[in-house]
Amino acid sequence: MRNRMKDITKKQWIKFSIAAVLYLLFTLWMQNGWLLLGMIVLVDIFLTKYVPWGAWKKSENPTVKTVMEWVDDILFALIAVYLINIFIFQNYQIPSSSLEKTLLTGDFLFVSKLSYGPRVPNTPLSFPLVQNTLPVLDTKSYLEWPHWGYKRVKGFGHVKRNDIVVFNFPAGDTVALREQNPDYYVLKERYGIETLRLNKAQYGDIIYRPVDKRENFVKRCIGMPGDVFKIVDNQVYINDEILPNPTYLQFNYFLETTSPLTEEQFRLLGVSRDDRVLASRISFYQQLFPYMGFEPDDNGQYNLIYRLPLTQEAYDVARKLSSVKNIAIEPDYLGGETYPVDYKNGWTRDNFGPLWIPNKGATIDLTKENLALYNRCIRNYEGNTLEERDGKIHINNEPVTTYTFKYDYYFMMGDNRHNSADSRVWGFVPEDHVVGKPIMIWLSLDKDRGWFDGKIRWNRLFRFVHSDTPPAP
Repeated sequence: MRNRMKDITKKQWIKFSIAAVLYLLFTLWMQNGWLLLGMIVLVDIFLTKYVPWGAWKKSENPTVKTVMEWVDDILFALIAVYLINIFIFQNYQIPSSSLEKTLLTGDFLFVSKLSYGPRVPNTPLSFPLVQNTLPVLDTKSYLEWPHWGYKRVKGFGHVKRNDIVVFNFPAGDTVALREQNPDYYVLKERYGIETLRLNKAQYGDIIYRPVDKRENFVKRCIGMPGDVFKIVDNQVYINDEILPNPTYLQFNYFLETTSPLTEEQFRLLGVSRDDRVLASRISFYQQLFPYMGFEPDDNGQYNLIYRLPLTQEAYDVARKLSSVKNIAIEPDYLGGETYPVDYKNGWTRDNFGPLWIPNKGATIDLTKENLALYNRCIRNYEGNTLEERDGKIHINNEPVTTYTFKYDYYFMMGDNRHNSADSRVWGFVPEDHVVGKPIMIWLSLDKDRGWFDGKIRWNRLFRFVHSDTPPAP
């Protein structure tokens, strides 16, 4: 040992000192004393070298040396990517139109983990850059063990109202692998649990996913912990005060026209091809037209009627088009199920609440309505058992009449209000599900256009994401 210490060069001491300082800072940030055991490894790598970490470099076999160089480079890259992805930022692609026109389908984002503080992973042994399933192999990309509880280290700030937030899908804890939209809880309410479990050909295996391996969603934070949230005729109220709408808020409208809309007109209205629905050719909508104020001609035929999502600006443009005869907003009864799916309270997509959003340390009385609204928080998110027996409520096998929350919760919504499956459908987002904050659009691709016809939205590249990011023209 003494001879080894004598042979250590000044250069080795300098490298070790730099590595040790960085590692100690990381340990302090993680607030985990067990990580100090890693200093033993650093001492051996840089100083004592009892373990022949780089013995392959002395090999006289060129094949062995070449292979090990590749292995060394790949391992270093995987570890670096893994740490960056967990603690600094990750890439995220906008998959749907729920936040249009603030963020567009085809935007690629850098999501900052430092904005709200990175989470220590629940499943530390996982393949980097893969959320939950390995491509091609179609198997889990992570190991169930070890499994760590929720811990978030210090970041630059906290979630604020109107922030755009990336989070793990709360209702994604249980998944029917072959039909994940709608989520498992909506499917269970519609068809019953026995149907889901027995019909594997349609629904596939039903599995559980840890928090950090649930699908990533991105929405706008509308409701904060402790708020009373409600919607009246599409207008959001927080604590009985009107919440100003996002600049690019949009709703679905039915447009009656005397002639077909052209490609140029669709682009002027900012409507992608996937969102263009010719409702007058769909029998389901035809039955509803009289209730929307549309009238057929003497032969019982309707003019062309489109179902389109429009911002207020696009709505104003549509009213000025000579071919547009009438415009009606999509009625409330087309909104579908709302949270909680197993409790009928008369809420709808456009008229929702009032709903109190839980905050850490707050205590509620356990009533029939409160159980319907908050049982997922108590059971699924905060890890308790909950059952009713002998006319009493039992949590963790103890009879109780109240419950105190241990997490803060948020209410998330999309700006494309009539085309967003959000907290109105699946409920609250617990603080441990928050992933990070989108900070920059590094690439944006328009799937409706070709590579030589504006596919790359150049004006969106390397643009910082704000609460209201201007759309591409």
